[in-house]
Amino acid sequence: MTLMFEPFLPVWLVATIGVSAALLAAFGLYRRQRGMILRTLALAALTLALVNPILVDEQREPLPTIVAIAADRSQSQDVGERKAQTDKAVADLRAALGRFSGIETRVIDAGSDDGSETPSTRLFGNIASALEDVPPSRLGGVIAVTDGQVHDLPADDRLAGVNAPVHGLITGKADEYDRRIQVIKAPRFGLVNQEQEMILRVIDDGRAIDQPADITVSVNGEVVNRIPAVPGQDRTARFKLDRAGGNIVEVAVAEVPGEVTPINNRLVQTIDGIRENLRVLLVSGEPHAGERAWRNLLKSDASVDLVHFTILRPPEKQDGTPINELSLIAFPTRELFVEKISEFDLIIFDRYQHRGVLPILYYDNIAQYVRQGGAILLVSGPEHAGSESIAYTPLADILPTAPTGQMLEKPFFPRLSDLGKRHPVTRGLEGSAIEPPRWGRWFRAVNVTPPDGEVVMSGADGSPLLVLSHVDQGRVAMLLSDQGWLWARGFEGGGPHVDLYRRIAHWLMKEPSLEEERLTARSLGREIEITRQSLKKTVDKAVVIGPDGARQETVLTEDEPGLFRATLRTAKNGLYEIDNSGLKTLVHVGAVDAPEFREMISTTEKLAPLAAASKGIVKRLDDGADGVTLPQILTVRGDVRISDPDRMVIRMTDETVLKGVTSIPLFAGFLGLGLLALALGSTWWREGR
Repeated sequence: MTLMFEPFLPVWLVATIGVSAALLAAFGLYRRQRGMILRTLALAALTLALVNPILVDEQREPLPTIVAIAADRSQSQDVGERKAQTDKAVADLRAALGRFSGIETRVIDAGSDDGSETPSTRLFGNIASALEDVPPSRLGGVIAVTDGQVHDLPADDRLAGVNAPVHGLITGKADEYDRRIQVIKAPRFGLVNQEQEMILRVIDDGRAIDQPADITVSVNGEVVNRIPAVPGQDRTARFKLDRAGGNIVEVAVAEVPGEVTPINNRLVQTIDGIRENLRVLLVSGEPHAGERAWRNLLKSDASVDLVHFTILRPPEKQDGTPINELSLIAFPTRELFVEKISEFDLIIFDRYQHRGVLPILYYDNIAQYVRQGGAILLVSGPEHAGSESIAYTPLADILPTAPTGQMLEKPFFPRLSDLGKRHPVTRGLEGSAIEPPRWGRWFRAVNVTPPDGEVVMSGADGSPLLVLSHVDQGRVAMLLSDQGWLWARGFEGGGPHVDLYRRIAHWLMKEPSLEEERLTARSLGREIEITRQSLKKTVDKAVVIGPDGARQETVLTEDEPGLFRATLRTAKNGLYEIDNSGLKTLVHVGAVDAPEFREMISTTEKLAPLAAASKGIVKRLDDGADGVTLPQILTVRGDVRISDPDRMVIRMTDETVLKGVTSIPLFAGFLGLGLLALALGSTWWREGR
């Protein structure tokens, strides 16, 4: 109950009347006038009536004390029995706190990485967000059930907006140990077939581990290096990139028996391979209209070193001109096709025929070059159908088809075959989607026997026009017409000669994006996009193995001819392995060296300063028998001055909520009127004596 005043007159006027009454009373008492005591009481009663005192009676209900239970749901809590310990501890805490009257529990699922590319345990950020509607005076304590690996600890060991004890209950076991590998420095790109360096470090967390720490380095699934390592010391891994474009470099250290988790024993880096210079040898058998199309294409590519020879004077051309008067450069056959042939990435024979310039033995050398990983392209015209065709040399063993000796001379639209619509070299060529194709006609092609390779383009009457073939480790392409220059000149609207020529050349030089059978995956936030490139019309389901070893299958749907895709939503960060019909690839979701996976052993050390500053405690839940043990709970009122080393202190609130108010005016109604009448009547009675 409280006493309040609500004056009937302005305060200054009531104060003036009160002061005047006090002066009159004081003067009268000083002069010892008769009846002055009664007059003084009457003046006081009149002044109090003007002040209007009110007695207020408030009915209040105590508010409960809020205790926050923060359950760490980050990925490191999925290790071992930590998740089960967390669930059991939360249930036991709710039951224990429920036995106290005046305590309300609030469970907060905290610490998840919420889709971040750099996952970490954001425990206290989640707690602050969940307690925004709770006044600090009502918060009795915060109990964090976690493995102790928290990455958003306040810098000053004070939790903003919390004036109550903060306790930590630690999951896991006290004697945990874990081995992990960390990338200290890695290149983002490197030259193909040039040595690259990556600095790695093996780290042992927890107690010392008496096991070898050898590092295995794999590039695109092939083991390329094994390095002995000492935990805590930097080691340099050296390797070579075997192809242009994205190269997946995997580094791993062997799992140690009994360690917390193998999740952080391996990781991947994607390094872009760049070819320093592609060396191409272009040999033209004779000057012709299409020769410049190939030359211009290759010269326009800054990454291509082009060596171009045109045979202007074959051996049979003997006109008696003295050698010293010829301005022609002799064709260095031995240097190109014996001594330095392995330095070329691609050899192009453009309308070349066997006219004695190259000895027969050299053709056999070229065939061996292809089988060992080289590539040749034959662009053929009428000479390929004649008796001097190079198809009748030792090159015949690697060519996918042979000429019949006839030319097909009639107008035709080059068309994609059914296989060509799926093949990455010809798939989606501009103008190919309609019939007839939206490009110009050609007028002649070499007639050939049924080919052994892949016919991706056809000519007149469905005859083969572009044939691609794999020969051991190398590749062969045959373009059975020399009239691609019509597209370059814009005849009948031209055609996609640049795209076609470039794709043929890059496929021959083993550009990864043009492989017929290819499996790739990339991370898009928390999603994995899987792409399968195939000449088949259907492909099997892709098997995805998560960082925790869990396997799941996903259906690949054909988006366009030859391309199958699937998008998979992931729940965990880490390294995923994808397998489809023997093709495998790796993809990492989240940052490679994310804080969530750097340290995986449970610890009491990180929360200890925060708990000590707030008068809380940090205790392990493990009871040594696959169960959990909770500390006792101690409730106190007022500020918490000291912590109890064995009990969790909960500060009880004194906050209440107003339910009702009763007001009693002391000088209102008959009571006030009676008091005033009595006071005035007493003065009249005294004056009447």
